[in-house]
Amino acid sequence: QVQIVESGGGLVQPGGSLRLSCAASGITFNLYVMSWYRQATGKEREVVATIASDGGTINYSDSVKGRFTISRDNAKNTVYLQMNSLKPEDTAVYYCNARFQFGILNYWGKGTLVTVSS
Repeated sequence: QVQIVESGGGLVQPGGSLRLSCAASGITFNLYVMSWYRQATGKEREVVATIASDGGTINYSDSVKGRFTISRDNAKNTVYLQMNSLKPEDTAVYYCNARFQFGILNYWGKGTLVTVSS
């Protein structure tokens, strides 16, 4: 059974930092491209950051470039999102996505809420 579980969300003041984690089980983790998405209230889900299965290629959305860092530990089947210099507009539910690099298998976590507010 595949499980994708996010953790680390919470309330933080503007300018603060949070580190999200996403633990995967039931998949061969090192064959999956991992991504973080977010969805703010009333808006569409958008991709935030993506990391290749071997960690060699990383992409960020323009809105988080220079502030967020995605990383993965294939030995722990976990992907991380370090978020610095947080802004109120970063407030959203953050979702972890696992996409099989050779096919159409695609899995989502249930999300973790990040609220940036003073």
